Amino acid sequence: MSVPALPFLRLEKTGSVLLDVHVMPNASKTQAEGLHDGALRIRLKAPPVEGKANQALIVWLARELKIPRASIELVRGQSARRKHLRISPAAADSANWSSLTPTA
Repeated sequence: MSVPALPFLRLEKTGSVLLDVHVMPNASKTQAEGLHDGALRIRLKAPPVEGKANQALIVWLARELKIPRASIELVRGQSARRKHLRISPAAADSANWSSLTPTA
């Protein structure tokens, strides 16, 4: 499966995919909600305390994309709402990208 042309996805030369997200912690449930300045807006149920929101984001993405958690790396934005995550080439090829289509 190829990577779709979505504004929040960027294919790297190595075959990895960079995912640009804007996280909104402390939501009632975790879900993709739309776009925010070109990034995928994700509401997270987890609080932004001691990296819990980052871990919840990786777990949720892995489940949604149907890929291993180990194939997702947080590369930028450890303590910010705007985050960049790298998805390994092997996982990017098999990821279910349609699950990230914003619902709103």
